[in-house]
Amino acid sequence: MSTNFGTGFHATPIGTVDASAYERFTGRWSRLFVPSVLADITPGSRVLDVSTGTGEAASMALPIVGMSGFVVGADISPQMLLVARDRLHAPLFWPVAADGQALPFQNASFDGVVCQLGLQFFPDPARGLMEFRRVLRGNGNLAICVISTPDRAPMWGILADAISRYVPDALRRTLYLSFSLADPARLESLLAGAGFRDIRIAREEREDVTASFDEYWEPIEAGIGSIPQSYLALSEADRRSVRDEVKARLSRFESNGKLLMSLETLIARARA
Repeated sequence: MSTNFGTGFHATPIGTVDASAYERFTGRWSRLFVPSVLADITPGSRVLDVSTGTGEAASMALPIVGMSGFVVGADISPQMLLVARDRLHAPLFWPVAADGQALPFQNASFDGVVCQLGLQFFPDPARGLMEFRRVLRGNGNLAICVISTPDRAPMWGILADAISRYVPDALRRTLYLSFSLADPARLESLLAGAGFRDIRIAREEREDVTASFDEYWEPIEAGIGSIPQSYLALSEADRRSVRDEVKARLSRFESNGKLLMSLETLIARARA
């Protein structure tokens, strides 16, 4: 099998982003942690939201910065930016197609940089963090959110485990990129190496309810995200096997037909 991932892994190589599928697979979980990521943002701030995706963090940042501030949403995927632009439709939100490892902004351009569930997908997270540091003004705030270990993110970890049995070794690393920065010590070392100070890393956990397994599974069939794209590249028989395994393993979270799951992330804050 082979998988042709689109730019940034989440969007397919061609076509538009299924915003509804993205919301149901990722967005519903991502937004639960955004308030923590934005905790240091103040009115009037100039904020850069790296890996803005469909604009979840940006949409919550805009009311905080108010009319005297602004939010730039940067993403490597033009398809994602189109969704964010149409969704927010706000004069103080500026979408910019950009690689987080080579930001097209001058030094000290922003009061705050946030990155919500994006840094773990960077080919070189250290380089990305150095860019975050470069565009931050002195004493500016950084906040990033990354996913914890697969067992602490069962909605994605169990699916990745099941798919991994059917993919070649070369694709397994991509399957587990979502969890590549789950080690707090490594994350702290990367931040310190990029020149950040006052580094604080905390584990945070949130719960959410999915109405049924079928509701959980529908966005996976839409192929939005690196893990669902890997699933769709399997043969029909292997896809059936993956679905059966995931359904069986998620049954421990089931009550009255609903799935009650929790997600753990690492929230890192630091100053430039």
